[in-house]
Amino acid sequence: MSINWVMTPNDSNTPFTPLPGEQLVHTTPKRVQLSIETPKHYPGKQQKSYSLTHTNGQIFLTNSRVIYLPDKPTADFKSFASPILSLHDSHVTMPWFGANGWHALVQPVPGGGIPIPSTGVLELNLKFNDNGAFDFHTHYERMRERLQQAAETQRASGGAGTSRSAMNGGVDVSTVPLEDLPAYSEQSDAPLMAPTAMGIAQSPVLQQQRDSGVQMGHGSVTSPPNEPPPGYEEAQMATLRDEAEWASERERRS
Repeated sequence: MSINWVMTPNDSNTPFTPLPGEQLVHTTPKRVQLSIETPKHYPGKQQKSYSLTHTNGQIFLTNSRVIYLPDKPTADFKSFASPILSLHDSHVTMPWFGANGWHALVQPVPGGGIPIPSTGVLELNLKFNDNGAFDFHTHYERMRERLQQAAETQRASGGAGTSRSAMNGGVDVSTVPLEDLPAYSEQSDAPLMAPTAMGIAQSPVLQQQRDSGVQMGHGSVTSPPNEPPPGYEEAQMATLRDEAEWASERERRS
């Protein structure tokens, strides 16, 4: 976190000069109030309290920083900026009266224009007088998650960040995707058919095959046999002889 470190060009169409690889992700409405102060209920004794407040400004969220530019810069306060991964425990605040806000703990950096307290963190509070707190938080959380994943992947692979990306865990922000991946959708030229409809469409064919004596099994068709089984003729002759003997025996007895 630093004060007055954001480069602001003379061109009014460009609010700030981006760092190498930095891209603008989200811009809030104007009339955002900023407050930075020593935590009131943070454990540990404070060496010296700190407080900075500005009533009107605008937030610019990039793929690496949260930037606040006041509407009327002064000699003491021209800008505020913090790397995204230097902000912690962020959430939207909704008071009973007044505009919604956004709260986070922020880590000052040496030489950033803000004294580093004994706790190591300060409280950052933003008040969105023209709405936009939830939109900002949604874009911020999405960008922070992607930076965190990139930092963890880099540590797991044993890589090190370049000098231009020393903030945010040494992540090269130019390699972090800004857009969501497209949702997968299966494409086919043939019309889709529900399983029940397929079963109904095939049932007349199966019925015809059953009526004709064709049996279906494991994907093969079996035709009726056209030859007698082995030993069929011998068994038939033996049966005829037995019947002739029984008939002759009945005639003798009669």
